[in-house]
Amino acid sequence: MNARAGLTVPVLTTAAAELADEVGFDQVTVSALARRVGVQPASLYAHLRGSDDLRTRISVLALGELGDRLAVALAGRAGREALQALIDVMRDYARQHPGRWAATQVRVDITQAAVVGARVSALMTGALHGYGLAPTELPHAVRFVGSTVNGFLHLQAIGGFDNSVPDPEHSWARMADALDGALRAWPGAHPTTGARP
Repeated sequence: MNARAGLTVPVLTTAAAELADEVGFDQVTVSALARRVGVQPASLYAHLRGSDDLRTRISVLALGELGDRLAVALAGRAGREALQALIDVMRDYARQHPGRWAATQVRVDITQAAVVGARVSALMTGALHGYGLAPTELPHAVRFVGSTVNGFLHLQAIGGFDNSVPDPEHSWARMADALDGALRAWPGAHPTTGARP
């Protein structure tokens, strides 16, 4: 592959996302990508403004992929079923694409990233609607679920559960139960939804 044979921004972004999954999102630079695609770094500056631009593009790609998976998994689901689908999609994506998952956790200032990020946020919010939370409480609940899941996934990824029992899968199931219980007991939940007020 060379700069004169099909290196476009989408091709480079995909290659960079694959690199992120292999070596870590923070390790992706224009120089590292150039080595991967077999060109000099200077050749890539016709397509990219620099390493920050490249990492932003990975974030946009990853958020778009995550949003697509969530949209499919959440369709027609509500309440506990939607919550389970939500956290399982997050876990599966993080396992399959660790670098891209890390890219979804960083703040980037670009319109396209804001759009795809807002879609993911809206899908997560929609997944929790079945709990009857007040609109002002939904952002807090989304952050609570996201932080809990991300913390679990981070600890598992770095081996934090390797030398202990039970199997993390059992803890994952307990965590899902605890999240469901917390959302049902959330202040301001409407009793008509089956959640406790």
